[in-house]
Amino acid sequence: MTLVKVYVTYKRSILNPEAQAVHSALTRLGYNDINDVKLGKYFELTVADGKSKADLDQEINEICDKLLANYNMENYHYEIAETEAAQ
Repeated sequence: MTLVKVYVTYKRSILNPEAQAVHSALTRLGYNDINDVKLGKYFELTVADGKSKADLDQEINEICDKLLANYNMENYHYEIAETEAAQ
């Protein structure tokens, strides 16, 4: 099995009120050394073995483009890790 970890975050130009609220709360709690907070989504996809790296990359990019990330507002990146058994 192959484990794919997908990270989706807002583009720099997009206002993220949730992240701003977390940053404000951290400041109020006295954590004044925190300069910025990023907030996003995390997905784990378990994929059956048998695909080439190029085919897997193409499939994951299609999944991210069509479903997991909004192209207009978000960026994504992913990591591919081989696993012996899905958990």
